[in-house]
Amino acid sequence: MASSGLQLLAFILALSGISGIITATLLPNWKVNANVGSNIITAIIQLQGLWMDCTWYSTGMFSCTLKYSILALPVYVQAARTTMVLSCILSALGICISTVGMKCTRLGGDKETKSRTTFAGGICFILSGISGLIPTSWYTKEIISNFWDPTVPEQNKHEPGGAIYLGFISTVLLFVAGVIFCTSCLKMHQEARFYPPKQQGHRTTQPENNAGYNLKDYV
Repeated sequence: MASSGLQLLAFILALSGISGIITATLLPNWKVNANVGSNIITAIIQLQGLWMDCTWYSTGMFSCTLKYSILALPVYVQAARTTMVLSCILSALGICISTVGMKCTRLGGDKETKSRTTFAGGICFILSGISGLIPTSWYTKEIISNFWDPTVPEQNKHEPGGAIYLGFISTVLLFVAGVIFCTSCLKMHQEARFYPPKQQGHRTTQPENNAGYNLKDYV
C-alpha cells in the first residue's frame, strides 16, 4: 500500500510537471524588458520567448511576432527550443509508460513486468527533468551575463521572465517524480528478494487401506 501511495504521488507530480513544462515552452515571457521612459503613457513591456516576441503597451495594446527564421536565432535559443520539446516528449512518454506500470492499474501483466515498466517510466521523467533544466539554466545565464555587461545598451538588457521560473519548478517536479518511481521499483525488487512468496504445499492423500471393508471379503 505504501508503494502504491508513493507511485500515485509521483504520478500527480509528473502531471503537474508536464503541464508546467508545456506551458513554459509556449509562453513568450522567457525574458522581460520594461522600458518606462519619461512618459508613463508610453510605457512598454517587451517579452521574448522561444517562439515569439510580444510587446505590451500601457494603453492596453498587445502585439506578438513569431520567430520564423531559425538560423537568425542565437545558439542558446535554438538549443532551448530543441531540449524543451524533447523534455515535453519524454515526459509524455513517461506518463504513458508509468500508467501501465503503476500498481493501482490493471495493465502491464504480472508484477515483474509492471515493475520494469514503472522503472522505465521513472527514467523518462528523470531524463525529461534534465532536458528541461539545461535550457532554463543556459537561458538564465545568458540573461544575467548580458544584464551585467557594460557594453550592452540599457534598452537591450532583460530580466528572467515567469516562463523560466515555471520551467525550473516543472523540471524539479519531473525529476522528483522519476526518482520516486525508480525507488518504488527497487523496493519492490528488495521485498521480492528477502521475502519470497510462500509455496503452498500439496496435500498428499494416502489410500485408506485399513479404513472400511474390502469388497473382496464379500465375494
